[in-house]
Amino acid sequence: MNITEIIALQKRLKVEPDGFWGPKSIAAAQAHLRALMPKKNPWPKSSQADLQAFYGSPGDESKLVNLDVSGLGICYDNRPVKTIRCHRRVSESLERILIALNASPHKAILRRFDGCYANRPMRNGRLPSLHARGAAIDFDAESNGLNTPWPVRATMPFEVMEIFASEGWLPAGAFWHRDAMHFQSSQ
Repeated sequence: MNITEIIALQKRLKVEPDGFWGPKSIAAAQAHLRALMPKKNPWPKSSQADLQAFYGSPGDESKLVNLDVSGLGICYDNRPVKTIRCHRRVSESLERILIALNASPHKAILRRFDGCYANRPMRNGRLPSLHARGAAIDFDAESNGLNTPWPVRATMPFEVMEIFASEGWLPAGAFWHRDAMHFQSSQ
């Protein structure tokens, strides 16, 4: 985001609109997104034990479904995507999110899908990624990569984060200040 966009977001979050994304802006963005999440968040805590109990073992493809996304304009490398492999426990929520994104002014983000299920560890780590359980999804990695600070350099629209948060999904950019492409169904 540029300074003008940051100032507009700060005004919306009711923090001093100074164009500096510091602790007050971060806290306001996180509080706003948490307020959008369901009172009883349907997703597990992010500890490996809670994830294992809720989703099962990473890499267990028997827990995956092919979510039909034809007609939503989702593309990977400029090629239309007809199905997304995800965990069966997130499929209905993810479908609602994708439909809401398709109806939003930010539907172009769907053309920059960068994956859901991938049996791999977390980047720079040994623990399994939520992608290994089909419970995370990435969009627009080129502009919102792992070490790209949001919103200073990453471009993920806050409204996209709001759509995910309304289903209880964690938008990494707002909570980790990096990896704005990543959304996961854990608290």
